[in-house]
Amino acid sequence: MIRNDKQFLAGTLIALVFCFSGCAEHDARTSAVELTQHAGFTQEALQTKTFLLSALSKTSPQAKVLRVYIEGDGFAWVSRTQPSRDPTPHNPVGLKLAAADPSPNVLYLARPCQFIGPPLPADCSVKWWTDQRFSPVVIDAMDEALTRVVSRMPGVELELVGYSGGANIAAQLAARRHDVRSLRTVAGNLDVAYVNQIHQVTPMPDAMSAIDVAAKLASVPQIHFSGSEDATVPQAVAVRFQQATGARCAQIETVSGMKHGSDWAALWPGLLAKTPMCR
Repeated sequence: MIRNDKQFLAGTLIALVFCFSGCAEHDARTSAVELTQHAGFTQEALQTKTFLLSALSKTSPQAKVLRVYIEGDGFAWVSRTQPSRDPTPHNPVGLKLAAADPSPNVLYLARPCQFIGPPLPADCSVKWWTDQRFSPVVIDAMDEALTRVVSRMPGVELELVGYSGGANIAAQLAARRHDVRSLRTVAGNLDVAYVNQIHQVTPMPDAMSAIDVAAKLASVPQIHFSGSEDATVPQAVAVRFQQATGARCAQIETVSGMKHGSDWAALWPGLLAKTPMCR
């Protein structure tokens, strides 16, 4: 049984503060505390029908535009054959991008079971960050959490940003929602089957892949940032997605020298200056 939101949130914050004061090495949870304390973000737990999702946000009362960041797959695997016991990312690039965003209205959504606990709730089965991480259940939960936040901000429009596997989630949300005005991806896994094929890993038959909804995004302004040195999600993935979407509204920007887990946040304010638009 899942504890209520306040219990889990309190437990998470206590664990975060303890680590912040006592850990020799700053980990991802410490980064979340630093954001909460120093960057004006408020942390909350969003209960969906399936998961309790961790979120960070900073918003102004009369927000008209909300930029939403969706985290990557996190620490899903210890090795090619051994899944991790906790998917909280060791290098939370999505979180760092959100922190680097100067906008007054920013929402960060972690993926299922990231930044929750310890201990993880009983619903946090390994499958939700391995073979089922892009399943319809996960997409629905992310959409439900986003809707809950948006319901507090009548008339707000969304600018979605997804990092790595979070780009796949962001594209899925953009394809089904009517309040999205742009899409940005960073090192985005926009073609799940193709990326799995590149790395010769087990197919994910239940995965919802962005490339399968590409036609629905043909009129959504979007920019896909790819690192020139990214061997995890090479630029060919963005090219395939652009071909499926059409080039009228989908731009690709190659960022020289960047690998998949590079310090994208250091470049992010400059990359944000590139506005998605349709030709």
